[in-house]
Amino acid sequence: MSAGDEDLARLALVIERQRRELERSRADADVAAVIAMARGALMERFGCPAPAAAAQLADMAAAAGLPLPEMAALVLGGQAEPDGGEPGAGAGPAPDQPAGGQPLPDLGAVAAGSLGDLLAAAAADRARDGAELVGALADQVLAPLGAAAIAVWLLAADGALEMLGERGLGGMAATRWRRLPPDFDCPPQRLVRDGAELWWNAGTPPGDPVALVTGWGPSTARAVLGLRRRNGALLGVLQVWWSRPLPSFTDEARLQLSALAAGFADVLDTRLAHGGLEPCPGDPSVYTLLDDLADSVLAVRPIRGESGALADFTIEHVNPGYIDPLGRDPADLAGLTLLEAYPGSGGDTGLFGRAAQVLESGRPVQVPGVLGPPLAGVGRDAVEAADLRAAVFFDGVIFTWRRSTEAGRLARMLGHAQRLGRMGAWAENLAAEETFWADSAFAVFGLDPRRAAPIPTADLHNFVIAQDRELVRRFRERLLGQREPATAVFRVIRPDDGAIRQIQIFAEPVLAGTRVTALRGAFQDVSAHYLTQVALDATRDQLVTSEERAAEEHQLALRLQRAIMPPDAQPPAAAGVDLAVRYRPVEPGRLVGGDWYDTVLLPSKELLIVVGDITGHGIDAVTGMVAARNALRGLAATGAGPHGLLEHLNNAAYHITEGIAGTVICALYDPNTRLLRWARAGHLPPVLVRDGSAAALPLPAGVLLGLDPHAQYEEATVWLRPEDMLLFFTDGLIERRGQSITDSLAEFVAAATPAATDASDQADQMLAAALSDTGDDACLVVARVL
Repeated sequence: MSAGDEDLARLALVIERQRRELERSRADADVAAVIAMARGALMERFGCPAPAAAAQLADMAAAAGLPLPEMAALVLGGQAEPDGGEPGAGAGPAPDQPAGGQPLPDLGAVAAGSLGDLLAAAAADRARDGAELVGALADQVLAPLGAAAIAVWLLAADGALEMLGERGLGGMAATRWRRLPPDFDCPPQRLVRDGAELWWNAGTPPGDPVALVTGWGPSTARAVLGLRRRNGALLGVLQVWWSRPLPSFTDEARLQLSALAAGFADVLDTRLAHGGLEPCPGDPSVYTLLDDLADSVLAVRPIRGESGALADFTIEHVNPGYIDPLGRDPADLAGLTLLEAYPGSGGDTGLFGRAAQVLESGRPVQVPGVLGPPLAGVGRDAVEAADLRAAVFFDGVIFTWRRSTEAGRLARMLGHAQRLGRMGAWAENLAAEETFWADSAFAVFGLDPRRAAPIPTADLHNFVIAQDRELVRRFRERLLGQREPATAVFRVIRPDDGAIRQIQIFAEPVLAGTRVTALRGAFQDVSAHYLTQVALDATRDQLVTSEERAAEEHQLALRLQRAIMPPDAQPPAAAGVDLAVRYRPVEPGRLVGGDWYDTVLLPSKELLIVVGDITGHGIDAVTGMVAARNALRGLAATGAGPHGLLEHLNNAAYHITEGIAGTVICALYDPNTRLLRWARAGHLPPVLVRDGSAAALPLPAGVLLGLDPHAQYEEATVWLRPEDMLLFFTDGLIERRGQSITDSLAEFVAAATPAATDASDQADQMLAAALSDTGDDACLVVARVL
């Protein structure tokens, strides 16, 4: 059967249960009509008004220990006749007689009647406890079917079975079998677990280790049937024993016993509903103890069909703070089944689907983070849920989840940043000897967080290659002795792929006075940078003179520069924007500079435009440019704005990298709104060409990168129009010896008009008009709004 067919079958069962509930509601209306007719009969018989007849009928029912509908039926059938006094007046009836003086009906008097009459009479006769009610049932089972014993258990809230009554077991066996825990393998609990009736005519199946009541051999016959409410929910269990094996259970015997169980379940349900019986439920605190586990707690129990197949779940409990995926009040779920509350949750990721999986496999389910597919199964949940857990709970399933918060979203963004930067955070409590690693830290080492344990820094040297063990020991000793932040690089062999990786560890001590109580930091896989350094070192070893080394470094810098800014690379295609990029290399004989650019189309469809200039020349400037460009790409995944990106980049330039300083301009353009947000770190402003004129945009505040770890960067915005042209550039394009940068910028702005028809022509126009004479390299990015 396909998943769609299964969903239709479940919905059909829900509709069938609702149809039965409708029939029951109609039956309740019929009961009200019977009571009204009985009041009318009393009014006619005594000529009394309606209130007096109603009071008389209620007194008769109370005296007889009968529900009001049953007494009304007896009045109409002539089985109960009030005395000739005035209704509501005079002394009450004798203890064993109804108000009319007639004795209560007994089982023997109605033994030849219908099953419904029998059970109604039995229910009336045992208004005091469950043992007498079970005894009434036993009279109709033991002798007619030749059985030896019978017992009835009620299903408690904790999944245990509590004995309501028995006949024929004997005192010792009844005491031992009075409470059956949910994990006790016995025939009644098997029915609770599997939903299928047991008909063992010749004892247990061969090799079955199920526990049995002593007193009868394992080869004797027994039958176990469920006592179910009309909606299919399990109310309790009925077991019948025979003192010998039977050739088989005949169809007649099965039908008779099943009819007795169904009728008895109706009477039992009615008595429980009217308070006529005291069931033996589990401690209700078993649920209240769970209410503080999470924002939402949902406990459900299975409803099974006649074949034992799972049909639905009853909602047994929701905590007061329950967050309904559809936004309803928890009280609105009262009396509903799981499919009635969430009809579309039958898929694998819906509440019903997950409950069925957990119940069938017995294995818990955990979904960390924000849930993608909705719990309700259709549309979108009204409340964003996170950290779902589901597990077997006694004979049912319990769910917990929490509401997603801003802190959770920030934690996920940090996790993405760590993953993109190949970093992983860690912390160590020295006093408690506890170590915590983020999942991304395990990934750096090639370990599975589900199987591996975090490695304390005291043991870290055992996991690195032999040549680096002493280095790691000295790193920890320096960290604890000097009580200052420290860093080190070591090599490990990853167990997942066998590769040797270069790992850099950053750490700082946490002090309580002068005592180090904890350590915290991060691991970063710097293998790519290490390989670059190895290649550079190998090249340097081959140089025999300083001129040769300079030439090799120059070529290496050019190759690195061209690797990240290929001359023939095309800018990304962005909706509503025409882009053109130009890079002018340095003049021959000069060292490579640190001018760079980047244009990236983010997943949010925003266009990131960056132009920067790392101070210095040669290999240091190029490696600084590579570090800044890669860092900014990784930081862009956090969703921060231009000013936030520059603050993070400045912090990284100051604390993590060595010798990086320079200027940069960072802009984010939203093509849907045509809003440009930008910030600068000591860089020249962009030039806006609009309606035949050009002007430099006003400068927001922002100092150079790498100078002040606490620097703040101001963010500016501008709304663009179609045909607007923006020019982003480095100072190498406009600088002239003997002329101020202000005058050079004014000449550059003047050269921007008249504007070209597209971004590429505008870029060529600006390069041709550039009058710089410093021989430095330069970058230009032109963006034209379509």
